[in-house]
Amino acid sequence: MVDPNMTSDELAHLLTMSGLEVEEIAPVAPPFTNVVVAKVLTLAKHPNADRLNVCEVDAGTGTLLNIVCGAPNVRAGMKVVCAMAGAVLPPGDDGKPFEIKVGQLRGVESQGMLCSARELKLSDDHGGLIDLPDDAPVGQNFRDYFELNDLKFTIKLTPNKADCLSVLGVAREVSALTGTPLKAPTFEAAKVTIADTLPVRVSAPDLCGRFSGRIIRNLNAKASTPEWMKQRLERSGQRPISALVDISNYVMLELGRPSHVFDLHKIHGGLDVRWGKKGESIKLLNGNTVEVDEWVGVIADEREIESLAGIMGGDSTAVSLDTTDIYLEAAFWWPQAIQGRSRRFNFSTDAGHRFERGVDFATTVEHIERITALILEICGHKGKTEVGPIDDHIVNLPQRPPVTVRTARAVKVIGVPLTDAQIADIFTRLGLPFVQQAGQFSVTPPSYRFDIEIEEDLIEEIARVYGFENIPAVAPMAPNEMRIAKEDTRSLFSIRQQLADLEYQEVLNFSFVEEAWEADFSGNSAPIKLLNPIASQMSVMRSSLIGSLVANVRYNLNRKLGRVRVFEIGAVYQRDAAAVDGPLTVAGYHQPKRVAVLAYGPAVDEQWGQATRNVDYFDIKADLEALFAPASLRFVKTEHPALHPGRSAQIMLDGKAVGFIGELHPRWQQKYDLPLAPVLFELDAVALQARKVPAYNEISKFPAVTRDLALVVKQAVAAQDLIDTFIVEQKTNAACKIMQAIVLFDEYRGKGLENDEKSLAFRFTLQDTQSTLHDDVVNAAMAAFIAAAKNKHGGNIR
Repeated sequence: MVDPNMTSDELAHLLTMSGLEVEEIAPVAPPFTNVVVAKVLTLAKHPNADRLNVCEVDAGTGTLLNIVCGAPNVRAGMKVVCAMAGAVLPPGDDGKPFEIKVGQLRGVESQGMLCSARELKLSDDHGGLIDLPDDAPVGQNFRDYFELNDLKFTIKLTPNKADCLSVLGVAREVSALTGTPLKAPTFEAAKVTIADTLPVRVSAPDLCGRFSGRIIRNLNAKASTPEWMKQRLERSGQRPISALVDISNYVMLELGRPSHVFDLHKIHGGLDVRWGKKGESIKLLNGNTVEVDEWVGVIADEREIESLAGIMGGDSTAVSLDTTDIYLEAAFWWPQAIQGRSRRFNFSTDAGHRFERGVDFATTVEHIERITALILEICGHKGKTEVGPIDDHIVNLPQRPPVTVRTARAVKVIGVPLTDAQIADIFTRLGLPFVQQAGQFSVTPPSYRFDIEIEEDLIEEIARVYGFENIPAVAPMAPNEMRIAKEDTRSLFSIRQQLADLEYQEVLNFSFVEEAWEADFSGNSAPIKLLNPIASQMSVMRSSLIGSLVANVRYNLNRKLGRVRVFEIGAVYQRDAAAVDGPLTVAGYHQPKRVAVLAYGPAVDEQWGQATRNVDYFDIKADLEALFAPASLRFVKTEHPALHPGRSAQIMLDGKAVGFIGELHPRWQQKYDLPLAPVLFELDAVALQARKVPAYNEISKFPAVTRDLALVVKQAVAAQDLIDTFIVEQKTNAACKIMQAIVLFDEYRGKGLENDEKSLAFRFTLQDTQSTLHDDVVNAAMAAFIAAAKNKHGGNIR
């Protein structure tokens, strides 16, 4: 269709730089040498093997070769592919090239090998030798005869380039890019010899915009597909099946037109193109039986569904080798009526891939003529095959409003000083009809282009044909503005660094999680569900990071790693009616950043310096306090769906809850097969990022005094309540302002105390910035602390 004067590498580069990425250039056959066309002259049974034959072969060398062969289809007079002695064939299963040598096979000398397609790695067919046509020239190099030195381009198309899903489409692109004339295929209308038509009704114009078809009678469906067509199909990744099916597939690859061939005798009455009905089902050509509903388009006759519209035909009307009369169909299906249907049934077809992106709606009749011509050439009975008229139903075709592009806008976007003449030339080469005014073009998209809707689409076409590599690289120009980071906010990077310093490894998990995780770890019975999940076990958005971290622990345990310390910083997703749309927000959903940490197994790596012990709540609490230092945290007993009811707490900062900490609930430990209970916390990233700006405080030059105080209180009294009482006393009592720090260092229960009592021992650090403390001042402060503890909590000195 187009023959540019350039090398394959140059063509590949040109296509790639125009948006048709050439992913691979590969030879159509692996390398092999000394393989020629030969003829089997005589055939005799091997004297020592029932399944082998001894063949006398003419390979064009002037000397007849004696070759032992076990292929079932070998016969005298057959043209075959012969690997001569010294030939090197493609590697076998061991990866080593296979060299042909003269040798003895069961006592008979064999001077070469007759080859199947599988042995030459041309296909997986190993049913017998390659049977060449009778006119194949004996002695010719088989690579030259079979055109095996050709190259195959694998082109990775973007979804908008559906017009290039055919040889014709790529040829159009090459013609536009190189200026080489396009020899577009032309089709002569077949001579109509009968008036037969099939009744067709298009009941769903939003499904099918155009439906064309014709009847052809008295065909020979047993005719063999020509070798040239088989070769092209195989090199394009299609497996030859039968002549009628191969012709349909060939025209799809050639012109981009999927079509379908029905066995006319299997159609009951006429055809109705409509939406499916709930409860209907169809057995497809791939053997699957699927149920349809009102969302799936179908072609049905008076009794049953015969085809999934635009996707795959049904088994009940499939053509076979016994077919004599056919109904040939080509249609335009609306892309939005095909999109997503194949995925619903868990398979993909070439037809569906094209129709959901858009197929030329103006050429159904011409393409039926092309298919008809091939059918008559390959499967026709001379003088007997009858062709009916094309019955063309046009019900609802896409409108093609002109799209305007301004030269000045194209210049601004592309960054190249293009002229009206250059743009007009590009549109002409692309085959885009246009009306030109000064500095402006009004372009009418062709029927095969579904990707031209707005001005930017045309600007992209201009840039592609102009050549992306021809656009100069210019550094962007913009005013620079120095933005000073807030002094009272630290970055997430610094938090990551600090957690890494505490021996935690960062993990990155999907935001899509199992629905069960939301119920188990968040008590969330109504999670945010995905409309189109990438996997069934990733169907909802996470509202907590815990489930993913627990999964990370299981993954590591399954690989014999017993000490796991991981953290993740990521977004969680919660419903929030107050949320509105913004640059980084979505109405109805709150997406805060969270920091989650989990530790499992030994507190430290095994070593001689300290005994092995498992990590506990207080280890993780210490890491959490280190993250917030110098800010002080409070921990309030709480219950959380994910955590042990007696070993969990709410994290409070300045009176506000910022997260939770605790040990995994025994129920989930058992459910998720964890031998030990992980300890974890999760909190708001914003709270962790906030930090107070350092302020100067005078450092005392005088020595500090420490006093220990052991108080007996009821077991219900929390240590934190006593510490809060001491802090309040420090702030309200002038005598107590000398207290600098207070630490709980011991808890005792047992002998000498009542069953409902416990002893808590605190260490007070007292210091004054103005003078050395005397005993009377220290004693007064301690007396005040003791009195406060007694008055509020009934505490007595032990």
